Amino acid sequence: MNPAMKRARFATVAVVLAALSGAAVFSASPAVASEIKYIVNNTAVTSYDIQRRVALNKLFRQKGGADKAAQDMVEQALKSDEMARRNIRISKQAVDESYNRFATSNKLKPAQLDQILGQAGVGREHMKEFIRIQMGWSQLLGSRYRSTEMMTEQQMVRKVFELGGKKPSATEYMLQKITFVVPQKERGAILGKRKREADAMRQRFNGCETTRQFAKGLIDVSIQDIPRILEPELPPDWATQIKAAKPGTATPVRETPAGVEFIGICSSREVNDDRAAQMMLQTDGKLDEKAEELSKKYVDELRKTARIVQR
Repeated sequence: MNPAMKRARFATVAVVLAALSGAAVFSASPAVASEIKYIVNNTAVTSYDIQRRVALNKLFRQKGGADKAAQDMVEQALKSDEMARRNIRISKQAVDESYNRFATSNKLKPAQLDQILGQAGVGREHMKEFIRIQMGWSQLLGSRYRSTEMMTEQQMVRKVFELGGKKPSATEYMLQKITFVVPQKERGAILGKRKREADAMRQRFNGCETTRQFAKGLIDVSIQDIPRILEPELPPDWATQIKAAKPGTATPVRETPAGVEFIGICSSREVNDDRAAQMMLQTDGKLDEKAEELSKKYVDELRKTARIVQR
């Protein structure tokens, strides 16, 4: 799990149900008037947003009440702005898949999770927005962490020595990203047709050597080779599907801002060279603490340059 996601790990259903069984269950009513409490750049944070975050924090067993919830929502608005500025887009489909996986892993149907969150005063959409921000922030934090905090060669040698001289290994992937481009203005009219075309090509996929041949005669199909990417570097919104696929197969088709896409798995193998060892050693227990520090520093930087007005 990415360090940024560990930082905001979902409560277990047992915790949720325990919270719902107590007398302090918070029930948010849409009928209550919502007031703007903060303006973060051009984003409004309302009393209803804060109310729902109070309820979510209760499920996570976090203390602080309304004051903490308000600051959480300000921070979420800052992160959302930075994601937009850095062109980080998490698709609705990726968020829905993450939400559904959480439900399934706890032996619930998504509709049952909807009901639990509704009764708790959180609501499905508030949770999904929380997931979207965490996924996007995870990508931002990961790229910044790798560029500023990579382990030095001396540190790596020392760590390997501590492990008895054995370098840790990582799975190395060679991938292809196949995109059936859908212009935004035509999305409503042709998205279904493009999904069918993409799925037909995906079913024929049997290796990266023949992809371009299959694409001949198809309109607006982009094929991007992604050479040598290690497992810790996989994009969070694709990682689970890529790891579940075998070489010579492809991930399920999914909608993205660019159109309709799938990832072909050209090959995978275990490697333990210096770069792989460095990446894997970076993900030991100390990484969480460093990631916390980096996240806080990043948010503090955003606060200094943001326009935050309390109403």
